[in-house]
Amino acid sequence: MNDVPGKGRRLVGTDRSELAAQLKRRYEAGESIRMLAAATGRSYGFVHRLLSEAGVDLRGRGGATRKA
Repeated sequence: MNDVPGKGRRLVGTDRSELAAQLKRRYEAGESIRMLAAATGRSYGFVHRLLSEAGVDLRGRGGATRKA
């Protein structure tokens, strides 16, 4: 994803839609939000928000569940 604008540049319109589509494809193929954030130079929160806006069904955090 070398052509993705890095952190600090505001993404709007077509650029934002294209990035959201790319991230959605990669997330649905199995990449984690943290991996996508590192690859794009964006924060975890930004990637999470973009995926949510794109209508992605986010995976659970995984791991064992605690019982009270």
